[in-house]
Amino acid sequence: MKQLVLALELAGAELLPDVGGKAANLGELRRAGLPVPAGFCLTTQAYRRATAPAGLENIHAGLAETAPEDLPGLARLAAAARALVLAADIPADVAEAVRAAYTALGPDAPVAVRSSATAEDLPFASFAGQQDTFLNVVGADAVLAAVRQCWASLWTDRAVSYRATHGISPAAVSLAVVVQQMVDAAVAGVLFTANPVTGRRHEAVIDASPGLGEAVVSGAVNPDHFVVDSATRRILERRTGSKRMAIRPRPGGGTERIEQTGSGSQPCLDEAQLLALERLGRRAEVHFGAPQDLEWAIDGSGAAWLTQSRPITTLYPLPEPRPGRDGTRVYLCFSLAQGLTRPLTSMGLAGFRLIASSVARAAGFDVPVPHDGPAPYVQAGQRLFFDLTPVVRSAVGRAIVPRVFDIMEARSAAVLRRLFADPRWSVTSRSPWRVLRHVGPVAARARVPETLLRALFRPEAALRRAERFGERFRAALVVPAGSTPVQRLDHVERILGQELFPVVPNILPLPALGFALLAAAGRLLGPAAGPGALQPVLRGLPNNVTTEMDLALWQLASAIRADAGSAAMFEGAVFDETGVPELVRRYRARELPAVMQSGLAGFLGRYGHRAVAEIDLGMPRWSDDPAHILGVLANYLRLDDPGQAPDRLFSKAARDAETQVERLTAAAGERGRLRAALVRAALKRTRMFAGLRELPKYHIVEALAAVRGQLQAIGAELAAAGSITAADDVFFLDLPEVREGLAGRELHDVVAQRRAAYAQELGRRHIPRVLLSDGTEPEALQAGAAGAEAGPAGLLTGTPASAGTVTAPARVILEPQGAHLEPGEILVAPSTDPGWTPLFLTAGGLVMEMGGPNSHGAVVAREYGIPAVVGVPDATSLIVTGHSVTVDGAAGTVRQDRPDQSAGEG
Repeated sequence: MKQLVLALELAGAELLPDVGGKAANLGELRRAGLPVPAGFCLTTQAYRRATAPAGLENIHAGLAETAPEDLPGLARLAAAARALVLAADIPADVAEAVRAAYTALGPDAPVAVRSSATAEDLPFASFAGQQDTFLNVVGADAVLAAVRQCWASLWTDRAVSYRATHGISPAAVSLAVVVQQMVDAAVAGVLFTANPVTGRRHEAVIDASPGLGEAVVSGAVNPDHFVVDSATRRILERRTGSKRMAIRPRPGGGTERIEQTGSGSQPCLDEAQLLALERLGRRAEVHFGAPQDLEWAIDGSGAAWLTQSRPITTLYPLPEPRPGRDGTRVYLCFSLAQGLTRPLTSMGLAGFRLIASSVARAAGFDVPVPHDGPAPYVQAGQRLFFDLTPVVRSAVGRAIVPRVFDIMEARSAAVLRRLFADPRWSVTSRSPWRVLRHVGPVAARARVPETLLRALFRPEAALRRAERFGERFRAALVVPAGSTPVQRLDHVERILGQELFPVVPNILPLPALGFALLAAAGRLLGPAAGPGALQPVLRGLPNNVTTEMDLALWQLASAIRADAGSAAMFEGAVFDETGVPELVRRYRARELPAVMQSGLAGFLGRYGHRAVAEIDLGMPRWSDDPAHILGVLANYLRLDDPGQAPDRLFSKAARDAETQVERLTAAAGERGRLRAALVRAALKRTRMFAGLRELPKYHIVEALAAVRGQLQAIGAELAAAGSITAADDVFFLDLPEVREGLAGRELHDVVAQRRAAYAQELGRRHIPRVLLSDGTEPEALQAGAAGAEAGPAGLLTGTPASAGTVTAPARVILEPQGAHLEPGEILVAPSTDPGWTPLFLTAGGLVMEMGGPNSHGAVVAREYGIPAVVGVPDATSLIVTGHSVTVDGAAGTVRQDRPDQSAGEG
């Protein structure tokens, strides 16, 4: 592109690299016939020509090498870049083009000069307020000075930090400048075409204040606030702000702040103006195909103008609609229920579609296309959601499902219960027959009644039967030698579509019975049990594969500590950037000391199928990349107190639990020998079976790891054939696409698009537990429904999970890979799955944003005897690494006290 200046209506989305996001969006609005003030755009070519001699290349290189969290380093480089840009001369032809275009707007026309970066106002990141805008600029010389300042603002500290956080290359960013006629605004503000707080797509939110909109955008004023229902055209909310200050144009250029008296008593917009603004916003949304965040102004004549438009990037994506599912639907995030906040890869989603289809078909539901998933299955934001509308409208569903979530994910249970009062989801099914019709045959085929009776009267035989099932299951995962890629793919689909589901009805009844017997023992004991008397029974449980895994890793650490050569490998290599990768390299080359090499190989041979976020087929297993396990071993080797050794603590917890069983049996004996015998039998079976809670997922993850291995082999074939670039690209395809690739289809573009979308979703922190099909997040509407907020004394509350009180420094960890947790620190995490639990062995306590008293993290914390509180809203944001935290696992409270100087930042 050769032009230095473009009329604003000539800018558009197709010219984004030349005009930047702001200009492209304004040009699109003008093309669509929306009222946008006239103006022009100075293209990125002008910026590049002006800054080419400045020597920004060294700054680009320095920024690329600086970590996003190194704010002082980023700020130093940003300041250097600004200085270079401000010192650069504006080329003569650039200055001449600006003067000519400005003169065409009218003699000494007041204009707004706005930065328009190429990484700005994009669908995945708005970059709002990262670059500068100058208002009421008068005169060509003043416009040129503002242009130079806009160029320099590409390098503000906030803009540089924002781009670094989003992984945008410094060298790839450029800046255009928009020059627009000023609107002499009587009132101005912002308009969201969807409610950014609740997610409701049918509500427009308008903030307004007298004068220029800068007062509202900058937060300098408490504006009037309005919410308009776009469907009914009703004003749902009016809140009058104080509006004690207005920003007005100053004669001759610039702006000034003017104190206003008595302006807060009346709203500055009437109903007709609100509805007119809502219509403009809706037209912009329709044009862009997505909800918009707009800035607007109404001039003295009453005409409304749009001065900026960008996508609302904070809204959670809408669930994909399913045919035949009319009306507003209720969706539950299954990903979060599994302790997974990150998105799933394309293959991970495809695998669950097939698994969900197998579950639905086993229950007698029709699934026309298994690869698409059953009707209740939907995806949103690359996470798994299930349509719970039939459950919410069923009397049986209302009675059962919230109780299940009470012990698995308490905050979701609270949200669901509050939905029950909404007339949109009144009960339409009161009979349990529909549920029994689907569940009964599954239970019968899996011989669940027989399993329960065997567990009650022959518990050891029930355990042996579960072991034999596991052996048969593993045998079914093996692919015949010499299989072709197509046969491997057939094998993958057989595992996902047939072999996986039977795990649940064959194993889960045993731990379910264990917990039911615990409750029965509590009823038999009555007041004799006392508060919290049953919880110690669940400590040090046998038959828990996750506990066995963690203790096996601890035994490996003990063996490494006892072997001088192996222990030396960790000296100086504890969690630095070169140590662990070097250990991985030596392990793969079989160059580690014998004790460490054989011990690690043995551990990975048994548990290498596990991983963090292990329900996603696209996630590497520990056998693929043992770096996480080596890092955990390094953590274990820092534990110097023999009395705190996890195996000793676990053995003590098991002894204490058996002692508590005897104590409760004796208490029951005071009311009769039969009662005592029943309590003892119930608690013994609780301890025998409750630990099996982890076994179904363990087997499922074994199957997923076997599937992943076959897909990697298929990926290698596709890469060799040129259908994809690398073998791991296969995880950004779905199963039918893999079959098409084996038939010769070229899939590079599909993989590239999926990888880019996945990378964007990795940055999303907020995931709704419950989401309505119109985008509403019910939890956002239910103030205080899902737990308390931080009080004046720094108190957070959640769900009690593991009794005990501990005060120690906090360590906030968002991803466990490479995590550094000092022995005794409080682990603060968004959620956990079995891949996290090796960190539990040396943690002093646990705080989780997700979960209930019987969620995975809570169960393991109880077994290890560490105090734990789960379901603490925003814990990872409110708790600061290094601050002293008191966790009361019985009360369900977390108190953040003061910075502890003994803990480092991590």
